[in-house]
Amino acid sequence: MDTQERLAWIELALTPFVGAETFLRIIKYFGSAQNALSASAAEVTPFFHHQQASKYWHSKIAKQATEGALEWEQAHSDARLLLLVDNDFPAMLTNGLTPPPLLFVRGDSQCLHQPALSIVGSRHATPQAMRITRDFAAALAQKGVTIISGMASGADTAAHQGALQAMGTTVAVWGTGIDRVYPARNKNLATQIAAHGCIISEFPLATRPSPGNFPRRNRLIAALSQGTLVVEAATESGSLITARLAGEMGREVMAIPGSIDNPLSKGCHALIKQGAKLVENLEDILQECPRLLQKKDLQSYSNRPHLQTDDVSKSSTNTDSSEDSLSVHSPDCILNPMEQQVLDGLGYGIMHPDMLVTALGMAATDVYAHLVTLELGGWITTLPGGCYQRIKS
Repeated sequence: MDTQERLAWIELALTPFVGAETFLRIIKYFGSAQNALSASAAEVTPFFHHQQASKYWHSKIAKQATEGALEWEQAHSDARLLLLVDNDFPAMLTNGLTPPPLLFVRGDSQCLHQPALSIVGSRHATPQAMRITRDFAAALAQKGVTIISGMASGADTAAHQGALQAMGTTVAVWGTGIDRVYPARNKNLATQIAAHGCIISEFPLATRPSPGNFPRRNRLIAALSQGTLVVEAATESGSLITARLAGEMGREVMAIPGSIDNPLSKGCHALIKQGAKLVENLEDILQECPRLLQKKDLQSYSNRPHLQTDDVSKSSTNTDSSEDSLSVHSPDCILNPMEQQVLDGLGYGIMHPDMLVTALGMAATDVYAHLVTLELGGWITTLPGGCYQRIKS
């Protein structure tokens, strides 16, 4: 593709109301982006579903967006405009969906060609779900699997953190312009992802977060992966949209069960009832997606310097070399019988100390003292309302 056709392709892709399907219909009809942009508004009107769309044909909006995109690409050494016609456009995005004609990329686009698993879950994930997410992401990343998620708060953030701490590769798919970090508190995480993986977005620069953007974002998360693992999700959530899209594309769908009392587990339970793979350990994932461990087509990402960043959670666990289980940290200290009794009494649900006092028959001062020790050792975490939850097996 010559320079002029490339510029025309970008401008057409950034024209308002020209989505992926409309773009491909126009290209097929006119034969090239240059021919399409030379056409009149009346000639392209039949391709649009929105009655007002043709009013934006040949508007300044697309030209300004194109200029801004080119300036953005030139201003950042790790930035790239990746076109559908480029030789290294990710093949996974052409299998099972209408591919976006243009991607904004920060970081190393080669990792888009690696065996990958998407991990998604609730924005309000419980501490236990956050730990589980980091554990699975780290275990998979250590085996060379790229972790894909949406960098939302909660489970998405934990998935990226786990991959990064394991010195692996992770991809964040954004539902905003690639120049707008959302949520803003993940700015440092975004920097780390771009340095040790990549960030992609199909939206024009400066696109704000909008509810309609995230289902579009979710289809790319599902398409880039050989399977989707849902860690924690309510019955109506974006995670279930991602899982549904993954199933429709022929990808594997997996879910981690949780407590029947936890409303954020009901989405996972619904998926399992519908046939999703119930996942308890790493081996469950590898059995469902055996191609994840196939030889990589491109360079290995295993030899990375250890990350030193406050943005990556230090509570993420390492994994051993076996494929059938997730390992946990060696305890910071050996629990005495009373501490072990309190930990066992807490179980894996959410419990107030007063309930533990009643259940165990201990003095309240002893229970609270043991809870402090367990929290300092990383076994449990505090929750709103003075409750506690176990986060380490």
